[in-house]
Amino acid sequence: MSSSLLDEIRKLSLAERIQLVEDVWDSIAVEAEEFPIPDSHREELARRREEHRRSPEDVVPWEEVRRQLWAEE
Repeated sequence: MSSSLLDEIRKLSLAERIQLVEDVWDSIAVEAEEFPIPDSHREELARRREEHRRSPEDVVPWEEVRRQLWAEE
């Protein structure tokens, strides 16, 4: 990314920069199917899926994780 483009982005308001990020992310999502997923990622996902299948009760709800994270600060 050119420094002039980054300078222009920095001139935007926070709301405009957030909208820009959302727009860029949406444009990436449209093309995501063209981006190959590495075999190592597929293998890790399969491993985690199998681990969850074997022990579905061995999870921590997001609300609990979030509570613990905020409690550490």
